[in-house]
Amino acid sequence: MSDYRVIDADGHFAEPASIWPEHLPKKFHAVAPRYARDNQGRPRLVIGGVMKGAIPMPGSSEPGDGAMGAGGYDPKVRLEDMDREGIDVMVMYPTTGLYFYGIDNLELTVALCRAYNDWAHAFCQSAPSRLVAPTVLPQMDVQACLEEVDRCARDLGCGGVMLRPNPVAGRTLDHPALEPLWSRLEELDVPLVLHEGTTQDVPQVASDRYENFMFRHMITHAFEQQMGLLSLIAGGVLERHPKLRVLIVEAGVGWVPYWIERMDHHRKEWGHASIPLPLAPSEYYRRQCFVSSDAEETLLPQVISAMGDDNICFSTDYPHPDHDFEGVVAALTSRTDISEESKHKILGRNAERVFTI
Repeated sequence: MSDYRVIDADGHFAEPASIWPEHLPKKFHAVAPRYARDNQGRPRLVIGGVMKGAIPMPGSSEPGDGAMGAGGYDPKVRLEDMDREGIDVMVMYPTTGLYFYGIDNLELTVALCRAYNDWAHAFCQSAPSRLVAPTVLPQMDVQACLEEVDRCARDLGCGGVMLRPNPVAGRTLDHPALEPLWSRLEELDVPLVLHEGTTQDVPQVASDRYENFMFRHMITHAFEQQMGLLSLIAGGVLERHPKLRVLIVEAGVGWVPYWIERMDHHRKEWGHASIPLPLAPSEYYRRQCFVSSDAEETLLPQVISAMGDDNICFSTDYPHPDHDFEGVVAALTSRTDISEESKHKILGRNAERVFTI
């Protein structure tokens, strides 16, 4: 047995097509998510009759059922994989569900979020102390978000909520319309997780200048999360909601010292052009924010030196192809450039504080 309690703060589902006929109202079956080939032969996701952007998959793999391995949709296989790597708890987010935020039809979006949340909850019931699935919300509509948060908290157990950092429905995260949602999350003691995805169907940096998907993926995951964090801190959201916990995932951690220092500098020199903040951005970050790290990040010791080790969590992105999963925990526990105390915090203790698990 490992001496560490390991919490993976960023795993994923690979939602099977069987979710939709089982959980969606019948009137939406014809417009449920499915894969189809475009006129270049590329597999592309179609939702609500709209074909989403093409994503080049590594090697010969293709999106769809089974492409990411059975652990993406079979809890028994996932738990076996977790046991093999020494992961005690995994927090899981959607794959197909990352596209829900770019759908124009509110009724369809609400139905898809409900269907996904119901399926994810049933998946987690295989091992409720080990599997956590934050609620996916119809971000385009605040009232619909509140209703789904309340439903999931009442009926499913709401371990967190996931939003995109991008502008959705023309609103950044500091928009006043979102204030009731932040208040509700505080009231329910539910953390907010920001998760980007290069879905190419919501406003994203790089989409106006690059067609290269590698370029887009590299830029969107880091820069959209930085801007989301800027909105929450410099936009005054964390000042107004001091009990709201925020986790930033799948963007690495090397940028954090630079970005927070730059925010502190701008508050000092350009604060007259923005909302007054009683505290420095670095104080809000340390009080309320967490960022997930990959095991192999070489800058992790420097980030710990600059920002401390209380705000860093561990993630694998399982079963997505961005990282090797085999040996992922050992890759961090075997490092000699990080203290044992920091390893314990990063691997589990900090995520315990985020999700109260």
